Amino acid sequence: MAAEINEGSVPAYYREVYDAICCRTSGRVQVEVFQKLLHRTNLPKEALNQIAEHVESTHGFLSKLSFYKALALIALAQQGKQPRPKLLENCIQELPKPQLGDPKDLSALRMQPAQEDVLTISQTLDKLLERDKVQVELIPEKKGLFLKHVEYQVTSQRFKISVYRRYSDFDVFHEVLLQRFAYRVVPALPPKRMLKGVLTSVSEREFIEGRRRALGRFINLVACHPFFSEDELVKTFLTFSGSDVQTRLRDTYKKMGDEFMTNRIATLAKEYLPADIQAQFSTSRELIRNIHNSFQRLRDRAEKMAERSQENATDLLLFGQELSTLGSEASPLPPLAPTQSTWGALCESFKSLSVEFVVLSDKATQQGRREEDDVVEKLNFFLDLLQSYRDLCERHEKGVLHEHQRALQKYGVMKRQMMSATVQSKEHATVEQLESRIVQQESAIQTMELRNYFSLFCLHQETQLIFTCLPITSHILGAFVSSQVQGHKEVRSCNISL
Repeated sequence: MAAEINEGSVPAYYREVYDAICCRTSGRVQVEVFQKLLHRTNLPKEALNQIAEHVESTHGFLSKLSFYKALALIALAQQGKQPRPKLLENCIQELPKPQLGDPKDLSALRMQPAQEDVLTISQTLDKLLERDKVQVELIPEKKGLFLKHVEYQVTSQRFKISVYRRYSDFDVFHEVLLQRFAYRVVPALPPKRMLKGVLTSVSEREFIEGRRRALGRFINLVACHPFFSEDELVKTFLTFSGSDVQTRLRDTYKKMGDEFMTNRIATLAKEYLPADIQAQFSTSRELIRNIHNSFQRLRDRAEKMAERSQENATDLLLFGQELSTLGSEASPLPPLAPTQSTWGALCESFKSLSVEFVVLSDKATQQGRREEDDVVEKLNFFLDLLQSYRDLCERHEKGVLHEHQRALQKYGVMKRQMMSATVQSKEHATVEQLESRIVQQESAIQTMELRNYFSLFCLHQETQLIFTCLPITSHILGAFVSSQVQGHKEVRSCNISL
C-alpha cells in the first residue's frame, strides 16, 4: 500500500474528504462510514464489491493510506474503468479525483464513537475494588528511647511486591499525582506532625497508628481508581525499590506531563459533554455534599460506639480483677460471723465470676475491634473519597475557571491598549509588540478554554465514580448490623451464675 500511494503526493481533495469523515479520536475512517460513502457514489454493485475487496481494514477501521487508495479506486470506477490497484501505477503525477461533492457535506457521514466509550465509566464497584489491595504496615526505627523516624512497608497484591516508604515519599507521590491528575479526585494525605514524644507515649502511638491507617486508605483509593491505577506514577510508587523513589517519581512526571497533555481526547472534550453539564454538576455536587455530611455524623456515632466497647472491655476486666482479689481474701473471720463455710463459698463464687468477667471483657474487646475495623475504618475510606470529590470541585472553580477569567480580563486590557496605540499613532515597533502579545494571549485563552472543558469532562467522570462507589455504604452498614448481632450473641453465650 505504501509503495502505491505516497501520502505527501495525494491531491488536496483527498485530504479534505478524509478530514471530513475520519473519526476524531482515532484518526482513522470507520468501515461503516466508508460503506456509506461507497453507496453515496451510486456505482454498480459489482464495482462497489471490487473496491471493497481491494481496500484493507483493521479492527473495523481504514488507515489514512488505505482510505486514499479507496478514493482513487472510486475515481477509476466513476471513469468507467476497472477499479484495480494495478491501474494506479499509471497515475504517476496525479491521482484521479473522485466525484463526491463538497467535502463539508460529507461530515454528516462521520460516526463519532458512542459516548459510553469515552465519557461513561462502566466499571462496577467490585471491579474497582479488585484492581489492587495494598497493605501499609508500620516499621518504626528507634534510636534509644526516642523515635528516629517512621517507615512503612507497602505491599501491593497486584504487583506482588513489598517496598519501604517514609511519609515524605507519600508526600512527594501525592504532589506529583495532583500535578498529573489535577482534574481528578486525588485523596488528601493525613497531616504531618513533628514527633517529639517518645515511642512509649500513648498519644504518640495513637497518632502514628491513625496516620498509618490514613495512608493505607489513601493508597488504596489511588490503586483502585480506574485512571490512576494504570499510570506509571502509581506503578513506580508501588514497585520501585531503589534508594531515591522521590527523584524517580519527579522524573517520571516530567517525562509524561499532566493528563491534559497525554489524554487523546483532551482537546475534543467539549464534543462529548452533555448540553446540561452545568446543571448536572450542580445537582450532583449538592447531593454528594449532603451524603458526605450525613455519613460524617454516622461515622462519629460509630466511633463513639467503638470507644464505648473498648471502655466497657476495660471496665469488665477491672470488675473481674476486683472480684478475684475479693475471692482471694485470706483474713480470718471475726467471732461475730455466723459460719465460716458461708464466706468461703462466697469467695469461691467471686473467683468463678472473675473468670467469667475476663471472658466478657475479651468479647467486648473483639466487639470494639470489629466496630473499628469493619465499620469506622471503612466509613473513613468512603468519607475520604467524598472529601476528595469536594476538593476537586473547589479546584475546578477556583483554579481553571478563575485562571480563564483572569486571562480574559488581561486580554481585554491588551485590546484596549492596542486600540489606544493605533489611535495615537504610536511607533510601529510598539504596535507590533502589542499585536504579538495579543496573539499569545489569544492562544493562552484558547488553551484555557480547552482545559476548562476537559476539566468538566473529568469532573463528569469522577461524579460517576462517586455514584459507582455509593453501594459500599450498604456493605458497611450491613457489617455494622452483623457486628452488633454477633456481639449480643456472644454475650448471651456466657453463662454467669452464682
